[in-house]
Amino acid sequence: MSKVRNLLHIVFNTKSRKMTIANDYREDVYRFIWKLCKEMNCYLLQVNGIPNHIHILVSLSPSISVADFVKKVKQQTSSWMKECGSFPDFEGWGREYGAFSVSESAKFDVIEYIKGQQVHHRKVTFENEYKDLCSNSGLSFTSFDLT
Repeated sequence: MSKVRNLLHIVFNTKSRKMTIANDYREDVYRFIWKLCKEMNCYLLQVNGIPNHIHILVSLSPSISVADFVKKVKQQTSSWMKECGSFPDFEGWGREYGAFSVSESAKFDVIEYIKGQQVHHRKVTFENEYKDLCSNSGLSFTSFDLT
């Protein structure tokens, strides 16, 4: 029997990094993402963010690619957020995303990191956070990453 553990820390921002995810309704977005994960046979370990971006830690099913997973989450949440009326300024998600591999030994640290987003961003901008995530994963960063 094949065994797969594919832990990914996925990050994507709102279009033009606008602050359009209202704090009063962000939990609704997270529940919607949890539902999507279940539908794709993926296991959501943690989700959180601030008004201009979201972090997801997910154990990705081997039956779906990273690109397909992110595409479905972004498309479905975008449609729902525009229709539900709770996010009147939301224009959609940015074009790009980051997907960073997470080892089993680092899983709990990443969960705590994602849980602490509101506190973390009192000191660090999203742009600097994203640059660090890329750098720590050996990936280059360009200004197009955050469009």
